[in-house]
Amino acid sequence: MQFWIDLVGWVGSAAVVLAYALISTHKIKANSHLYQYLNIFGSVGLIINTLYYNALPSATVNVIWVIIGVGSLVYSKIHKQKAGL
Repeated sequence: MQFWIDLVGWVGSAAVVLAYALISTHKIKANSHLYQYLNIFGSVGLIINTLYYNALPSATVNVIWVIIGVGSLVYSKIHKQKAGL
């Protein structure tokens, strides 16, 4: 079990770092769905890992990260609907 939890944590970390690298090198924009999905996916993996190891401060930060990412996607969808896109 620990192997899989560690793997989920490493994959989550890679997704968050990839999102940061892509945004920092201007390959994607901060409001892109890819950026948000990478952060959400990565943070969920990190939440699983940090809860398993009882690292509650890290888990809390990642829960907030997921809320921000989902909120951004919802905000984007609402504005596209209002704009008729």
